[in-house]
Amino acid sequence: MLRLLTAGESHGPSLTVILDGLPAGMPFARERIDDDLRRRQGGYGRGGRMKIERDQVEVLSGVRHGHTLGSPLTLRIENRDWANWQQAMSADPIDEPTELVTRVRPGHADLTGALKYGRADVREVIERASSRETAARVAAGGVCKLLLSAFAVAVHSHVVAVGGVGYPAESMPDAGSADAAFWQQVEASPMRCADAALTQRMIDRILDAKRHGDTCGGVFEVVATGVPVGLGSYSQWDRRLSGRVAQTLMSIPSAKGVEIGAGFASAALPGSQVHDVAQYDAADGWRHLSNNAGGIEGGISNGEPILARVAVKPIPTLAHPLPSVDVRTGEDVAVTRYERSDVCVVPAAGVVGEAMLAFTLAEAWIEKFGGDSLTEMRANVEQYLASLRRA
Repeated sequence: MLRLLTAGESHGPSLTVILDGLPAGMPFARERIDDDLRRRQGGYGRGGRMKIERDQVEVLSGVRHGHTLGSPLTLRIENRDWANWQQAMSADPIDEPTELVTRVRPGHADLTGALKYGRADVREVIERASSRETAARVAAGGVCKLLLSAFAVAVHSHVVAVGGVGYPAESMPDAGSADAAFWQQVEASPMRCADAALTQRMIDRILDAKRHGDTCGGVFEVVATGVPVGLGSYSQWDRRLSGRVAQTLMSIPSAKGVEIGAGFASAALPGSQVHDVAQYDAADGWRHLSNNAGGIEGGISNGEPILARVAVKPIPTLAHPLPSVDVRTGEDVAVTRYERSDVCVVPAAGVVGEAMLAFTLAEAWIEKFGGDSLTEMRANVEQYLASLRRA
């Protein structure tokens, strides 16, 4: 079983990742994880925090001479902004109390967290509820991508809409069959969108929101290619791969909706136009003539690209704050506290989506194929794929 824990506060000394359950002998490329961290910090519409941090991982355990040991892997990501918060976030008692944060911000975890944990200072909620935590998840997802890439499984994402500006339904690119040139265009775009004209329209939409002190949400698409038949199970509700994918993608801050494959559009169509017809031939093995299921049928991967879209709400921290309430007194206040924020995080959210899908698939992969070492796992995979050819 693959287990993931993250720890750390937004303005604490660092973020920490523990991944337990990886096989021994897996090649470990720190630069590929750092590249994902860089991608998470990019995208048009990001705020001032990204100018401070230069996220990179430090390996504390589980790796030796460029390969995993099979023991727990521990990674650390330094928070550079900690230098400015050592008094406010000190772990030790302080002589002079810091200013309390008591005005709760609509759309954040401020009120629910303060009430749940009984805190009068909302700072103690803000720090862990912050999306800064997703840097740790991206690092963990980068490791999971290394495992999956050893078996030719690749995970990508791209932005399909921002603030209502996006691809028309009839011209949505087929990410499941996209070539390397398509993904190079995505990574070269400040919006992580392969269409240059659409990229500019998205940027114009963000600029318009910024001029009005507002923010933009959007939709990103994440896809995994090279996934074989057989990950997940219909045997119990919590083992269905579709449910696991949806849960991990919905755990991303600001995610408010997930659809797999044709998703909500399929609800308006007759079954004859929705369900994917399967075929088998000796050269290609099992395949489907379409992929409306998004690569998952009956809670099990079906050999087609796994494809999901995530709706991302607008960032709730606004330059022109909304009315608020004081969590200590219950009194209405004119405006919330404004904390440094982004205008649009959809391109970055896509990178987090890659990490969460990669973790989910790596977890299901280890569950399916086992193996204490990559060599043993590879033998198990090859034997299983050979059995599919004989089916």
